[in-house]
Amino acid sequence: MSLSQSTIDIVKATAAPVAANAEAITTRMYEILFAAHPEVKDLFKDADPEQHKKLAMAVSAYAANIDNLAVLSKAVEKMTAAHVRTNVQPEHYPMVGVSLLGAVKDVLGDAATDEVLEAWKEAYFFLADILIAREKELYAQA
Repeated sequence: MSLSQSTIDIVKATAAPVAANAEAITTRMYEILFAAHPEVKDLFKDADPEQHKKLAMAVSAYAANIDNLAVLSKAVEKMTAAHVRTNVQPEHYPMVGVSLLGAVKDVLGDAATDEVLEAWKEAYFFLADILIAREKELYAQA
């Protein structure tokens, strides 16, 4: 599966405002995530206090390179290794995705149109599938 050209175009077009607000978006995402799914808070018990900044940088890098994902291969390896260390599972991705999209809407307001949110949803779950597949391989090797 690949991303639609429309999604690539929309994510690229919104990369700058998302990057400019990335820390606010990821901070809000964790608020939404932990309020809706307090059980996942344990996954973050040993997380760096600056985790929201790391995620903000990852989201920004993904948006900027969505048309050239090979550039992100090292970041994907680092991220999946961290996810395996903390026992992230496939069922966690929808929780994070819904929380992230809610945060984008909250932070960007009217700029986060239905079209923009749908593109980001497609982009998020596309990346989630890549991460889940790699994590499955890493769990099997452990």
